[in-house]
Amino acid sequence: MDVPGRWAELMRLPEARVPLDEAALLISARANPALDVYEQLARLDELAGRVNAPDTSELCQLLFGRLGLRGNRDRYDDPDNSYLDQVLDRRLGIPISLSVVLIEVGRRCGVELQAVGMPGHFLVRDPAAPGQLIDAFDAGRRLDHGGCEQLLQAVTAGAGRLTPEMLATTGTWAILTRMLANLDRSFERRGDHKALAWVTDMRVPIPDAPVGDRVHLATRLAGLGRLDTASGVLERAASTLAESPARAKLVAQASDLRARLN
Repeated sequence: MDVPGRWAELMRLPEARVPLDEAALLISARANPALDVYEQLARLDELAGRVNAPDTSELCQLLFGRLGLRGNRDRYDDPDNSYLDQVLDRRLGIPISLSVVLIEVGRRCGVELQAVGMPGHFLVRDPAAPGQLIDAFDAGRRLDHGGCEQLLQAVTAGAGRLTPEMLATTGTWAILTRMLANLDRSFERRGDHKALAWVTDMRVPIPDAPVGDRVHLATRLAGLGRLDTASGVLERAASTLAESPARAKLVAQASDLRARLN
């Protein structure tokens, strides 16, 4: 598979048509070019076939009970925690990767779950029981609003109160952006510049990325000498803003980068 080409193709689709499972596995395949994405998709199919009934409890029993998927508390920062194939191999992951497995296996067996990108800790909502969210990092533990509030306080060191927006359903673009941002931070801490380059390449074409993310990417790209791409990222960020000093600043920064090309 031409992984960069397929990624670019998916990024041009309407968000609702982007297959989350394949897109997440393309991230794994950039880290491991020998990975067979179709074989990994078949693994998810096989797991769905082992769920006894189209029921969230049965799904969680398979993944967190019989298979023993769990959060990697000892090596949370390990990049392998973000790769779906490695999550399945090692039965270890972080909240977002474990949630993606839960959502995608569930979808295959008729359990439609929703992603919830709470700051600091990804969760999953079962529309059949919207008052209790699922923590895939903690063996499928159910959290009511108070439990989510406690978790937020724990992971953010009490930095803010839980708001309804924090428990809103998260779309595919935001999920992929967050998965790659996790890898970005991990590779940056390790000084792995080769890996940072491919992560940056994957982040650039994702639509609807927050302005702050685009500015960060532009800075990274400029540091790599990719001034034309960096200026394009800033211009796209500026185009999402109304006329304002912030928009004018981004336009000026993009122009400065283009001037350095001459």
